[in-house]
Amino acid sequence: MRPPSPSIPEREFAFSALKQSLRLDGRAPLEMRTPVFQFGPELGWVECSLGKTRVIGHVEAAMVKPLPERPFEGILTIHSELSPMASSEYEALGRPSEEEVIITRMLDKVLRRSDAVDKESLCILAGQRVWHLRLTLHFLADAGNLLDCACLAGLVALKHFRRPDVEVIGDDVTIHDPSSRAPIPLAINHTPFCLTFAFFSEANTPPVLDPSQLEYTLSDGTMSLSLNAQRELCVVQKAGGVPLAVDEILRLVGVGVQRVKQLDKLVEDVLQEDWQGRIVEVR
Repeated sequence: MRPPSPSIPEREFAFSALKQSLRLDGRAPLEMRTPVFQFGPELGWVECSLGKTRVIGHVEAAMVKPLPERPFEGILTIHSELSPMASSEYEALGRPSEEEVIITRMLDKVLRRSDAVDKESLCILAGQRVWHLRLTLHFLADAGNLLDCACLAGLVALKHFRRPDVEVIGDDVTIHDPSSRAPIPLAINHTPFCLTFAFFSEANTPPVLDPSQLEYTLSDGTMSLSLNAQRELCVVQKAGGVPLAVDEILRLVGVGVQRVKQLDKLVEDVLQEDWQGRIVEVR
């Protein structure tokens, strides 16, 4: 459910600023808020903030039997739920809102179906034992663009996570405690980032990247792109009725490629900084 419509003066002021390529938070139309990451004491726990939008991502691993149709692949499941904690506009119970359905489907496409994690590397004993990764996303605050923040939190949590080392002798599987053997990072095929653009039907109003809650409320349509640092387009999802020319879409994809390069470098830097500050003792 979208928040209540803003007042007429607020709406007119926002559109007047956008037509001059100005935004209320001082950003340029195609400028996104700088993500801020905070890591917890456990590996695989991260809080991502885009402005005042906050999402926590947490990864857990358990050893289970593989799916019968995929005996050589591990399992990755994503759990997320929008609750009144993020915004009073979300209902605690009942039918999921349209926005919640869009976010859940997009997260599944970007993080699971794009094969960001190498599932074959999660196989321990073919047909008998595999790792089951559970990615849980907690939405703490919604100040606009919850989807991109959730994708960032989930992706960084997967890259930050380390699974226990395993030793297989015949049919015997031994899981080593992290205190005896250093845990092993996940095999990541690629790092898809999500970028959301908001469009307006008002004439001479440019599209904006990383819309705030007010901009999202005033928008008539959005387009979410999933790109990786290798310039590969993974997912395109368009919601809303604003028609877009092919040239405009290609221009925004080009903008997205540049933003994803910056995000990839930022993520690698914060992960490296956190890892250097951790003390991993192996007895």
